[in-house]
Amino acid sequence: MYAIIHDSGKQLKVEEGDQLNVDYRDVHKGDQLTFDNVLCVSGEDGVRIGKPTLEGASVTAEVVGVSRGPKLVVQKIRRRKNSRRKTGHRQLYTTVKINKIVAP
Repeated sequence: MYAIIHDSGKQLKVEEGDQLNVDYRDVHKGDQLTFDNVLCVSGEDGVRIGKPTLEGASVTAEVVGVSRGPKLVVQKIRRRKNSRRKTGHRQLYTTVKINKIVAP
């Protein structure tokens, strides 16, 4: 059984037991998150597609922790001006484990 959820501008395909990174939320390890924007659910009885979301469907996940993405280097150079600026960025993510998919 899998579901397709919409979270912070992205569509994610999730199954029970999956671990995935979602955008950072200020939650603690062990807390429960509920995703209510479920676009599609596939199970034993077939695929159910929402218009745009399924009423009564939800995905429950447990927070595993906070992780950081890869380091991105941002470098600005103006030619012939001897002007250089180098900065870096690492995005924060919340790692969650999918516990339960509830289909209507």
